[in-house]
Amino acid sequence: MSVLTAEPGAVPAGEEPPDTGERHRLTAVTGLAALSLDAMASVAYGPEAIVLVLAAAGAHGLGFTLPVTLAIAALLAVLVASYRQVIAAFPDGGGSYAVARTHLGARTSLVAATSLVLDYVLNVAVAVTAGVAALTSAFPALYPHRLVLCLAVLVLVTGVNLRGVVESAKAFIVPTAVFVGSVFVLIVAGLLRSAPASTVTAAGHASALADNASSVGALLLLKAFASGCAALTGVEAIANAVPSFRVPRVRRAQHAEVALGAVLGAMLVGLSVLIARFHLQPVAGVTVLAQLADASLGHNWGFYVIQFATMILLALSANTSFGGLPVLLKLLARDNYLPHVFALKADRQVHRHGVLALAVVSAALLVFSGGDTNTLVPMFAIGVFVGFTVAQVGMVRHWRLERGTGWRGKALLNGFGAVLTGVATVVVTASKFTAGAWLVVVMLPLLVGAFVTVHRAYGRIGERLGLGRIPAPPHRERSVVIVPVSSLSRLTSQALSAAASLGDEVRAVTVCHPDPEDRAQLHALERAWAAWDPGVPLVRLSCERRTLGRPVAAYVREVTAAEPATQVTVLIPETEPERLWQRLLQNQRGAVVAHAVRKETDAVICRLRFRLS
Repeated sequence: MSVLTAEPGAVPAGEEPPDTGERHRLTAVTGLAALSLDAMASVAYGPEAIVLVLAAAGAHGLGFTLPVTLAIAALLAVLVASYRQVIAAFPDGGGSYAVARTHLGARTSLVAATSLVLDYVLNVAVAVTAGVAALTSAFPALYPHRLVLCLAVLVLVTGVNLRGVVESAKAFIVPTAVFVGSVFVLIVAGLLRSAPASTVTAAGHASALADNASSVGALLLLKAFASGCAALTGVEAIANAVPSFRVPRVRRAQHAEVALGAVLGAMLVGLSVLIARFHLQPVAGVTVLAQLADASLGHNWGFYVIQFATMILLALSANTSFGGLPVLLKLLARDNYLPHVFALKADRQVHRHGVLALAVVSAALLVFSGGDTNTLVPMFAIGVFVGFTVAQVGMVRHWRLERGTGWRGKALLNGFGAVLTGVATVVVTASKFTAGAWLVVVMLPLLVGAFVTVHRAYGRIGERLGLGRIPAPPHRERSVVIVPVSSLSRLTSQALSAAASLGDEVRAVTVCHPDPEDRAQLHALERAWAAWDPGVPLVRLSCERRTLGRPVAAYVREVTAAEPATQVTVLIPETEPERLWQRLLQNQRGAVVAHAVRKETDAVICRLRFRLS
């Protein structure tokens, strides 16, 4: 007879391994799908933003599209390298907030956090409206219903994310792969062509090229660079959500970050090469990506695949915010800058309160804008550039303090990135201030102030609770438990039994009003109480006014005044219905008594739930 010994930690046959939550976390591939939709979808409007600015200088200005794009790609490489280091240095997530919290102080970290919060919320609204705009462009009959469609898409994305981050990633792998694959097919097909396959989309549409072309100056190039940097939104999302990855979290997140940078950079540069190759001009009513699809693939089924994939990915790129913002809110709650409920995690590793809060605020923005993308775009991307700049400056300080191998080169790289993103922040804010960017400028200090207020409130609570200090040793005090009753039932018996186990003395109290009917009920209760004889006195509390909570609170104050060294507990018996809708049948007397006792006394309140099953 042989004896088989299991390895330490092995799971016995027939039993499932313990759920550590890892299966509800992201791999590098699913992380790329869940957290990069914002950045991937930006190729639909990033190159177009550059072209629209350079069009002010005429055809000569459009010749600078590729150099400006290469500068943005260089900045993308700097950001990817920086955030790869941020992931390793701050594996708990938080991105620029975590960097600033450690190296730049609490106030600066709040500025970074606020900028990220604003950017995440605006990203949801912009992504949803842009996706619906693509749909209504293909089907004009749906245009009057665009707000309803926006809210429906928001509900869909919210529902998927409430199922868990892994489920959302799996749901978005296919549309992400289709979009990226379609764009690369477009680029390769365009590079193999010597002339455009078709320009039918431009027919009947007016050119947006300026008639009185201005000269190409440094300011125009800076403005084009800043506008094109909108394509970089979402680069920071992976660094913000490192805890959402599977073990080893840092390595998987870094792989996802590098893959994002490589794919996004290749798409941006490839599309810009095609813009220069086909000498495309901005056309009113037709996107640059649509023109490129026409020129590379022709006006056939390939063109419609590109448009449909763009529409889907733009609408679903809101998922980036649902992956990154709840983790950021968790960190803010952990540091006492937000209510602690945002730090709670439900099944499937979901920060449910963060997801729902993001959905509610985004829905309010959609209603405010009426589902119009142009109302929201001027406010977009400013916040993320503030976060970029703060993160880069914080990493410079990080390298100076660490002084590891090659720290000077790393600090120089981050410093250069901070200058570039800082310039982009100033230019974007100045150029779009009157178009709606002023709202972001106003909201930044307001949200920082709100975070500080919450932090001070938690500080006062902690001071009163003596958190961080060793409390006095516990000691036993005489205790009196007061039980409000109105009739005899199993609930009354259970309440008195529970009260007897809690305190040295139990007193039942009932409130009596001068109404004849109430007095008759009181006499009936007193006779039944005497016949039952539970060994607990029934105290009559007379009250001239028809109120329930105040007489009980007044009696508690009398007991406390007469016996100051006695701990008074008010035990309130209540029923818990079998069905949710049956709660509407309850009279809420327990809530009324609890509110009055809590407001007017320092007694301990214990609400006993008796389940009706």
